[in-house]
Amino acid sequence: MTTTSEETPVRRGGVRAEERALAPDLARGIMLLLIVLSNTAFHLWAARRGPSGWQPADGSWLDHAVQFTMIIVLDLRVYPLFAFLFGYGMMQLFLRQTAAGNSERGAARILRRRSLWLIVIGLLHSTLLMAGDIVGYYGVLSLVLGLVFLRRSERALKRWICVGAVLMVFFAAQPVVSALLRGELGTLGDAGAEPGFMAYAAQEGNWLTAAHTRLETGLFVTFLASALALVGGGYVVFLLGFWAARRRVLEEPGRHRTLLRRTAVIGIAVGWLGALPAALAHVGALDVPADAQSEEGALTLLRDVTGNAAGLGYVAAVALFVHWWSSRRARVGAGVEVGVGATVVTAVSAVGKRSLSCYLAHSLLFAPVLAAWGLGLGEHLSSWTMALFAVGVWLITVAGAYALERAGRRGPAEAVLRRLMYGAKGKAGRVAKAG
Repeated sequence: MTTTSEETPVRRGGVRAEERALAPDLARGIMLLLIVLSNTAFHLWAARRGPSGWQPADGSWLDHAVQFTMIIVLDLRVYPLFAFLFGYGMMQLFLRQTAAGNSERGAARILRRRSLWLIVIGLLHSTLLMAGDIVGYYGVLSLVLGLVFLRRSERALKRWICVGAVLMVFFAAQPVVSALLRGELGTLGDAGAEPGFMAYAAQEGNWLTAAHTRLETGLFVTFLASALALVGGGYVVFLLGFWAARRRVLEEPGRHRTLLRRTAVIGIAVGWLGALPAALAHVGALDVPADAQSEEGALTLLRDVTGNAAGLGYVAAVALFVHWWSSRRARVGAGVEVGVGATVVTAVSAVGKRSLSCYLAHSLLFAPVLAAWGLGLGEHLSSWTMALFAVGVWLITVAGAYALERAGRRGPAEAVLRRLMYGAKGKAGRVAKAG
């Protein structure tokens, strides 16, 4: 009896070295530096907080400079970058599977398995080490959006991207407009609310008590926050990743230079300008009511919604750099890599290839050293010294990833996830070195 490919899907393992594109890997490597920097605030558990409840409000002029820069460049701007790359990689995997002869249903089944395991990994990570885990959050989003949109047409993707953008702007603008019409814009929000960093329990001296708080926060972020993102249009950047992967925007940046240039310039400009009022208010250069600076205040809402533009702008900027870098290498000579620059690009992209391993390694190097239940170093650091510590942690993972790249080995977390997704066929061992 003859069976269809839908009934007997063809199996293949994960991505091979020759199939990888530089831009997504390099963007992920840079993203992890931005993530580890943005996570420094809640590790400063003894610092005095401002009305936002997030960035410390004390310190020297150098600390204030770091706080100002983080509010503009990092806070609420890195996770949209993560969402885009997550969606992009998900669609890449789906397209590779179907191109190899697997059925669409079979490819979607692999991705569902991946999403479920990411939820498990994320909850374990948040409970044991880091309450602000985003792996589980994106596991839920990828599970739902994969079921609904992986096999939809490009036209349907565009339609739902527009719907998501409208929903996002509406839910962000509605409370601001309502308060403005009542003449109460300055009192929108609650500066007296519990500081957001408390939910990460870095200030808790007992590990078990801290783990209980982290689990509660992890469950909230993984399930409730993801549900709110689905209802409120927060999924839009994820779907933009789907759309861009179908167009091969990051694999072929030279064909999309106009789109990438506009996205980089407009996205970064909108993102940074949207965060500027909050940054100026934080350092005291702008006189704004404390409620407006709080986590539910007008300045934070403005910073949040414009952060999506900044995240997309960062991706586009990396893609443009990769196009320039590849063109330069082609002029020098195919396959020729010399100098410090080539080593840096290879090392940072090696982090991107092992992004899950490096992301988890950050917490292993951060939490036991900085939290009150560990060595408690976070009590003695300030914004600028914590930023230096974060860069050092990232550099350690760069060195480790580069060593694995030269040895032709995957990251340990990628090896485990690959085995869970594909079974014995996906077992990780030695891999060909990336060119």
